[in-house]
Amino acid sequence: MSKKTAFLGAGSFGTSLAILLANKKQNISIWDRNEAIVNGINNLHKNIKYIKEEIIPDNVNAATSIEAVVKDADYVIFSVPSDAIREVANKAKSYINKDQIIINISKGIEDNSFLRISQVISQVYPENNIVILSGPSHAEEVVKKIPTAVVVSSLNIKAAEQVQDLFWEDYFRVYTNEDIVGVEIGGAVKNIIALAAGVLDGIGYGDNSKAALMTRGLSEIIRIGQVLGAKKETFSGLTGLGDLIVTCTSMNSRNRRAGILIGQGCKKDEAVNKIGMVVEGITACKAFYHLKEKYKTDMPITESLYNVLFNDKDPKEAVYQLMLREKKSEI
Repeated sequence: MSKKTAFLGAGSFGTSLAILLANKKQNISIWDRNEAIVNGINNLHKNIKYIKEEIIPDNVNAATSIEAVVKDADYVIFSVPSDAIREVANKAKSYINKDQIIINISKGIEDNSFLRISQVISQVYPENNIVILSGPSHAEEVVKKIPTAVVVSSLNIKAAEQVQDLFWEDYFRVYTNEDIVGVEIGGAVKNIIALAAGVLDGIGYGDNSKAALMTRGLSEIIRIGQVLGAKKETFSGLTGLGDLIVTCTSMNSRNRRAGILIGQGCKKDEAVNKIGMVVEGITACKAFYHLKEKYKTDMPITESLYNVLFNDKDPKEAVYQLMLREKKSEI
């Protein structure tokens, strides 16, 4: 018996995963508040806003009604940006039952509360199994069936294993990891480092600078992750080092592209408008700046980027001051 999977949000990554599951002969339904996107999926078999060139299979249906989309679904996938998770979760609350497995694919942290996304969803759905899917997986490559590896994590490893089976394909390898804190923190903080990597590119710095940034950025991810209860070894995996590499080096990364614009002189809001999509690294930078202050954790790259984004510090001056920090051992 084929499974039914519901997607809340028709973004690029959600759409790519919907195509993957549809090609596995599953029944797929997608909710989006944008009626034009919904009509495009149903009538043109295309997402007219994201990964527009890809054909969406016939067994994918879309609607502007959350109730219609999640009804009878075995899995409900939250595929909206992190800052919209709570709003959409509350809208869907009346229609999702406790037996449905909830999967989150967005990477970030809630502004103001600084809760991880699984924690936000758990507040709305305390009885449901919640699974996080993360790792280096640009939608533009997943839809082209380019070999990709990701990780799934949950407080209930059996639920994670079900989701592993759900997505497993010969080009889409899925690992499990019981460290849900590390998986989520890695996915959130790497956006900060990718944004900073883009700033370096925008200024015109080279490979030496980016290699230093990524390496020291990984140290920041590990430090704050361990403070928040993550396992150090998680950050050597797909949701740490893997995701860091892909977001810092690829032009498919919206965080890197936004950083390039900021390095070239754009303010953050102008950069976001030009990108045309949510830039998760901006919200994450604000959140982790306050978390590192709260826990007295050393995160100099995050602090420098925060000053560029929110205090109008000149990017070149921020880099200069990072280079002049006091001498210390690497380890």
